Amino acid sequence: MLLQRKVGAFQKGANSRGRLSRVVVRAKAQPVTEKEVRPGVYEGYWTWKGHQIRYQRSGDQGTPLLLVHGFGGNADHWRKNTPELAKSGHRAFAIDLLGYGYSDKPDPKAAPPNSIYNFENFGDQLVDFIKERIGSEPTFVICNSVGGLAGLQASIVAPELVKGVQCIDISLRGLHVKRQPAWQRPFVAAFQRFLRETDAGKAFFGNVATERTVGNILRQAYGRKEAVTPELVQAILAPGLRPGAVDVFLDFISYSGGPLPEELMAATTRPVSILWGEADPWENVHEGRRLFAPLPSVVEFVSLPGVGHCPQDEAPELVNPLIERFVAAYSAGGGGAAALAQVQASTARA
Repeated sequence: MLLQRKVGAFQKGANSRGRLSRVVVRAKAQPVTEKEVRPGVYEGYWTWKGHQIRYQRSGDQGTPLLLVHGFGGNADHWRKNTPELAKSGHRAFAIDLLGYGYSDKPDPKAAPPNSIYNFENFGDQLVDFIKERIGSEPTFVICNSVGGLAGLQASIVAPELVKGVQCIDISLRGLHVKRQPAWQRPFVAAFQRFLRETDAGKAFFGNVATERTVGNILRQAYGRKEAVTPELVQAILAPGLRPGAVDVFLDFISYSGGPLPEELMAATTRPVSILWGEADPWENVHEGRRLFAPLPSVVEFVSLPGVGHCPQDEAPELVNPLIERFVAAYSAGGGGAAALAQVQASTARA
């Protein structure tokens, strides 16, 4: 997500994909140990298929929400959302996807390219988290950027566990192999192998993973430049300097296969809400509206003036109420589309 444009020119070409072997899971099978890291926000680690996965939680009751970051992000990118959503009566969980943040980073070189870090596996991770940590209670999945594809995948794998998916500036995957001219594909695939298999990739990552570069990338991505603070830069940069992060980075920037977002939105049976920062320089709001607004699963497309690629962090005062509105409309007894339309009409009149 945050580093995607910096490496965008390299993210093309066909490649293999797969998923980690699934295991039988039981709700609440693991003991839970959490510590308070900010007022009202608790952090814990959950074991998934032998890997330690970090998550944060705020709130002890109410409809569960699972917040999913994008490329280069982690649970801290939702630090302005989890406590506020808890105050509104929800249980809000933010998770580090496998390989990101402070979750474990299994070596992608031990398997075929993109067979560990892909949307099928991320979708499985979210489903199993809902089963084990949330207790199989139907959950709303709220996602930013490429996290949106993981959330949609989860809604297809286990629709009975996902009440709805809200995609915030979902990645269009403009560099997916299906979107590229055929003649370019072998050249880009060769360059991707060069990055993964030589020291050039690690050198490139070293140039990106600095305070100055991360800050510049964030300022490019954000419509509200004042939201790019030293705290935010460190929240993104620090876990990217942990052992194994460079190999995950290089594996994922070569991920040009897998699903496209419109394919997943067409396949899901759950309601999909779309929020989009109009000032997003990476994912064009007009193209997003063209691709997604006509799909039957999409119940709303809300554009946010002056906001860039990460509205949940740039403009939480706008996004948090929109999360709450979507959840209220599609919770049990919420009335679904009719309730959402009524709320939208009231908002428009105001």
